[in-house]
Amino acid sequence: MKDFDHLMSVWQGQPKQDQLSVDEVLKQVKKGIRSITNKLYWTIVAMVAITIFAAIVTFFLAFKSGVTTAGILIVLVTMLMYLSLTVRHYHILSKRDATINPAEYLESLKEYQKNRSKVIGWFYYIYILMISAGLALYFIEVLESSSLIFKIVTYGSIIIWFLFTTFYLKPRMFKNEEEKLNLMIDRLVRLKEQFD
Repeated sequence: MKDFDHLMSVWQGQPKQDQLSVDEVLKQVKKGIRSITNKLYWTIVAMVAITIFAAIVTFFLAFKSGVTTAGILIVLVTMLMYLSLTVRHYHILSKRDATINPAEYLESLKEYQKNRSKVIGWFYYIYILMISAGLALYFIEVLESSSLIFKIVTYGSIIIWFLFTTFYLKPRMFKNEEEKLNLMIDRLVRLKEQFD
């Protein structure tokens, strides 16, 4: 019994977790979501502009080789796929309001995070690989009259770009977003536990 009393006194002596303010948590979550949706919004704007440029190049410039046109079409299709994925994620995040039903919002945020991690994991590699392949095909005709050194530098740059974006840039880009989502989810979970 003495051990039980000691255990109870230690347990009761533990500092209680700070109570979270509902308004403050929801304000922070909204601010975090707004930050992510703003980033997605500007990504959409940039992708639309680049896609329009690629479409103009594809359909209004005459190329001798079908390989060049195929390269540009690969880039264009890849960018359209990425654009549709980004628009989908933007709508998922911006269509719900955390203040209406925080518990439902929490579940949708968890589901979004799980799907985003899974999709971004495999899609990013396909995206970078297809963009690189499309550029490589495009440069076959564009560089046909260039020197061998310039061709090596150009194709070497594509390979370096592919490796840089895959192994350096991707982990840093998505880690920041993942941390923001984890922080928002953690705050909503703590808020939910506070009322359970």
